[in-house]
Amino acid sequence: MVAHLSDFGIAKLLGEGESNALTITMGTLGYIAPEYGLEGSVSIRCDVYSYGIMLMEVFTRMKPSSEIFSGELSLRSWINDSMPNAITRIIDSNLLGPEEDDYTEKLKCLSSIMELALNCSMESANERVNMKDVVVALKKIRFQLLT
Repeated sequence: MVAHLSDFGIAKLLGEGESNALTITMGTLGYIAPEYGLEGSVSIRCDVYSYGIMLMEVFTRMKPSSEIFSGELSLRSWINDSMPNAITRIIDSNLLGPEEDDYTEKLKCLSSIMELALNCSMESANERVNMKDVVVALKKIRFQLLT
């Protein structure tokens, strides 16, 4: 068994060598991948989707279930529509203030994190990045922030 990141409300055990399963949908709305919610199809790409939504929540301080997100407006679409020009409006103001040292570099890092979150939470599972690429991207962002 290999552990993957996800919303444990939707966690499913996949046997060795299995990468997909069909199941009844039970989980936290806003965090579950579209293919799981609509078709009951589970894969490791569902974990990537949940991770992307979690990144969005951490860096914006907005939950996908917030009242402002209804109808066509979701946490993901709100961020996507705000990128890259209005990133300062979506990022948690406690994370970065205009008076901070290296403001521009930190803003670039936050923008990169939001882009990564969007890439993790693509509508189509086949368009999502894999977790190995997510780790590589996060290490690059960390390196950029520390240099």
